[in-house]
Amino acid sequence: MVFRLHSKDYRKCTVVAKSIYFFSKDDAYFELSNFAPFSFVESGISWPTVEHYFQAQKFPGPEHTQYRERIRTVGSPQHAKTLGQTRDVSIRPDWDDVKETVMRQALRQKFANPTLRELLVGTGKRLLIENSPYDRY
Repeated sequence: MVFRLHSKDYRKCTVVAKSIYFFSKDDAYFELSNFAPFSFVESGISWPTVEHYFQAQKFPGPEHTQYRERIRTVGSPQHAKTLGQTRDVSIRPDWDDVKETVMRQALRQKFANPTLRELLVGTGKRLLIENSPYDRY
């Protein structure tokens, strides 16, 4: 399979292969989504979804323990995202520098699940695209 990537923005790329697009619960490969309900444990704490974990990591330190716990325990990944996007609580100043490391760490834990790992490996070298109309990251 050959990919011709002309931009960091995949929407401007020409891809010569069958890409996999996922976003909604009805999509094939929804399990790849950060909103998919697959829990994992990081540092001894169980997280309901990657989205819960990712959003909570914007608020480190003992002063934000209760807020992180609120994000971790809300009933949906969308609610976790909403709480993480508030600026009523200050996010960590280095967030832009660490957010990809945080995401990578969460995804490694999520895909340690053998079923999910098999799904991911089964995508081969196809380009994986979260086809969100709302979020480009």
